[in-house]
Amino acid sequence: MGRTQVFLAAGLTGVAAMAAALDAGLLTPADRRLLVISNNAPVPEISPAADAMAGFEALRGRFDRVLSWNEAISPLHPRGWTPRPDDVPMWERHLRRLWDLGDDDVELVVESVHIDPALALVTAFTAAPVVAYAEGLTAYGPTPNKLEPLVSTRIGRLLHLGLVPGLRPLMLTEYGVPEEVVPAEAFTKVLAEVATAAELTADGGTPARGGALLLGQYLSGLEILSDRQEEELHLRMLRAAVAAGHRTIVFKPHPTAPAHRAGQLEREAAELGAELHVADPALPAEALFQSVRPELVAGCFSAALFTASTLYGLPVARIGTETVLERFSVYADSNRVPVTIADRLLPDLADAAAVAGWTPPAAERVASEVGPLLRAVAFCMQPQIYASLRNETAAYLSNRLNSGSQRYFTRRRLSRLALPGGVPAQLAFLPNNPAVRRAARRLRHVARR
Repeated sequence: MGRTQVFLAAGLTGVAAMAAALDAGLLTPADRRLLVISNNAPVPEISPAADAMAGFEALRGRFDRVLSWNEAISPLHPRGWTPRPDDVPMWERHLRRLWDLGDDDVELVVESVHIDPALALVTAFTAAPVVAYAEGLTAYGPTPNKLEPLVSTRIGRLLHLGLVPGLRPLMLTEYGVPEEVVPAEAFTKVLAEVATAAELTADGGTPARGGALLLGQYLSGLEILSDRQEEELHLRMLRAAVAAGHRTIVFKPHPTAPAHRAGQLEREAAELGAELHVADPALPAEALFQSVRPELVAGCFSAALFTASTLYGLPVARIGTETVLERFSVYADSNRVPVTIADRLLPDLADAAAVAGWTPPAAERVASEVGPLLRAVAFCMQPQIYASLRNETAAYLSNRLNSGSQRYFTRRRLSRLALPGGVPAQLAFLPNNPAVRRAARRLRHVARR
């Protein structure tokens, strides 16, 4: 009986992060290592999976086999399926037979263990120990969902990239899961291999050196913005970059965004007198950092902004975070933490002076200023899971809630949790009063008319 590690990844950056963890010796030895690719795009049939992206071949050699999660559970979609409790033994037998696991001891290495497809895989292998990893900024926020004891008790570590010096992950801390940073030098070395293997091109030619690199995000796919609002956000990025003096622009679309989204950008760039290159959507943005060496990297709240700043020392800027904060329909949206971090730490692209004069804040300042803010936001997002943070959150809101920090909280949420900054105590009955709610609905209806 051998020992097999099963790695689950959805994107090329996630595969690169796991490869870096392997190179750094952060994972235990195994007889075999299987990489399972999950294509989580809304329509996987028309979106390339990670193993079909340029540069993947540089990573393939670290794994004995590359498998497809979509094929394993077909015709089910990876984002919408977890095995029913009664079906778990059947699914484990199916996967062991399909992947030729036999009676091997299995260890799972997965991202986003709280949601599918990672949760489905962890549920199927009921006795397998789990290593969680995070390639982005959501690790600095709360665990979005409460995990069953049969899952949480098997998670041994959380690996992350340490993208924000001064912050420590909050995710999974309620279960006592220790965190460990994947060394920056290991990750950048892997990304250099990916960049070389990809033979980077933009628009089919040599990518422009310098200029501004704009990171597209598929926010309409997350139902945060509409298609039109997302397109306008990308146009705002372009206009602000040109206004800041950049005439060479590289636009990196999100891998799952529709291809037609760049058309309006190209027309706008022509009108502004800028030279626009559209990079291959399948390439990780980090590979472009090494090839293009942009003078500025701009985006909304992409984790790649912090990769650019922390790992590559590139100037960065954000745009549109205030709009996204207003657009969250649910306060506990897991994207709230990355948006908050970007909004708090990065300069506004529309403020050319702020962008030009920005330097990464010291880790000590981040820990003292942003750390308490994120813990307060985390409590408001998940007050039951992080009940121990209530007193700290109340103290933060009493002492630090001002015009600069108010945007990260909503009065409705603070009122519901009876925290400072919400509705005054004498008016606390109003949000839950049926007559008041009916009157408010009528007023909104009249206003729309």
